[in-house]
Amino acid sequence: MARIGVILSGCGVYDGSEIHEAVLTLLALDRAGAEIVMMAPNIEQLHTVNHLNGNEEEGMRNVLRESARIARGKIMPTTNMAAADLDGLIIPGGFGVAKNLSDYAMVGPGSAINPEVMRLTAEFLDAGKPIGAMCIAPTLVARVGQQMGRTLKLTIGNDPATIADLEKMQAVHVECPVDEIVVDEENNLVSTPAYMLGESISQVAVGVDKLVAKTLAMATAG
Repeated sequence: MARIGVILSGCGVYDGSEIHEAVLTLLALDRAGAEIVMMAPNIEQLHTVNHLNGNEEEGMRNVLRESARIARGKIMPTTNMAAADLDGLIIPGGFGVAKNLSDYAMVGPGSAINPEVMRLTAEFLDAGKPIGAMCIAPTLVARVGQQMGRTLKLTIGNDPATIADLEKMQAVHVECPVDEIVVDEENNLVSTPAYMLGESISQVAVGVDKLVAKTLAMATAG
């Protein structure tokens, strides 16, 4: 049984993990019989967004506690995990990736990555263990790869501005529809656009299912 880590970034598309992408990932992993290990950094969110009207609200929330809503409490801090403990890693999207796990939403291609997320992602790349990244999460992985001196092949769909940022991070972008994946065999990286392109949960589910299946195949190969 493959043991797959899932990094969450909060709860809600505008300030945390994209909930549909996260739940679809967990469902696909569970159906495949994988052991799921959910984790998140124990840090404060950048801000809190009212998902009904899109406005920022007063008060701070903690990324680990918010992620525990999706995990039904079964979650641990990223500080407790290492690549050696897992067979693969998947990062769902949502603005939390670009606001909490990194500062890409504010800084762009020169973004800083949360130190524990940086460490864990770099460990997976170094060990040649598979990483699945969806929606905006490829920007995080590309930035880690750049700081390691690696050129990664990935997709965020077809958004010109984000593609330009990825190329500044020395990544090779491949345009991809919502229901497909891009595989970087050299670096054991799988990506899919998810809600960067998706207009419905059923569309997004097709790409997420393929990403999970390929990540698991890589995790169990050999």
